Amino acid sequence: MSLKYPEKILLAIESSCDDTSAAILKGNKILSNFIANQAIHEEYGGVVPELASREHQKNIVPVVAQALKMANLEKGDLDAIAFTQGPGLMGSLMVGGSFAKSLALGLNLPLYAVHHMHAHILAHFIDDAGEKQPEFPFMCLTVSGGHTQIVLVKSAVDMQIVGQTIDDAAGEAFDKTAKIMGLPYPGGPLIDRYSKEGDPQAFAFSKARLEGFDFSFSGFKTSVLRVLEKEMKVNPQFIEENKYDLCASIQWTIVSTLLDTLERAAKEHGIQQIAIAGGVSANSALREGLETLAQKHGWTAFIPKFEYCTDNAAMIAMAGMFQLMHGREVALDTPNKARLAF
Repeated sequence: MSLKYPEKILLAIESSCDDTSAAILKGNKILSNFIANQAIHEEYGGVVPELASREHQKNIVPVVAQALKMANLEKGDLDAIAFTQGPGLMGSLMVGGSFAKSLALGLNLPLYAVHHMHAHILAHFIDDAGEKQPEFPFMCLTVSGGHTQIVLVKSAVDMQIVGQTIDDAAGEAFDKTAKIMGLPYPGGPLIDRYSKEGDPQAFAFSKARLEGFDFSFSGFKTSVLRVLEKEMKVNPQFIEENKYDLCASIQWTIVSTLLDTLERAAKEHGIQQIAIAGGVSANSALREGLETLAQKHGWTAFIPKFEYCTDNAAMIAMAGMFQLMHGREVALDTPNKARLAF
């Protein structure tokens, strides 16, 4: 059953980490989705929070202006504003949040606060996010650099975490093992690319099996490090000579851990619709694996377009529209929170 969306025009701002993004949504159709990336962090091998917030301050005005221009709209055409409340880097969140509040005050528009992880899940409801949209309830594996969760999505405003990582997130596991191998930041996409030419069974790395549906990737990282240290003592060129097999084995271990747990959770809760979301959902093996898992059980799989996987304001806009539909306007003094309860 398709949802009915109000014909409201909503501007959304996303600034939770190192990308400044603004999007404009009408109903559930994206009119523009503009992102300014921050290349400044590459030389540090990771995001530097202070530098990120400074870059957001530089980018926020031109990014919002460009989003309006791309949508062929003026700020007076807007009906509502949404922003990422959290979780994320506090300095970065405050730049986007302060701008959104100021604009809402100046234009006398309602303001909606969005949970970043809810937005990743609700990106599936954007008009062009996929060939089809899930119906409630469904199970979503949300994987990013900072989060790994299995979420039972009962409605747009009622979600329950049924499993999550107790240490490192899947995206962090990708990037840290890539760093151990000497690959440049961010290493996750490189592992995905190199794994296509490797044997996923070439090396056996540790897989944690926890009670329930939680994850742990710290032992996996340690096992990768130990294998590399051992082999490098014998052959200093070991990583370069086995790069593709190492990447394929690393990727298989992480992805199979994620999908095995999602499969158990869906069975346990009697769910036949499964989805992925978050930055790591751009991983090719994860996307293919979800389709295979769905076919195995006769389930339906939902995989978002690449542009809606990584952090972007389009997903904040979609989540903001659901907040609007449920009458969840917030006050102008609503604080940003680096850690925000799910």
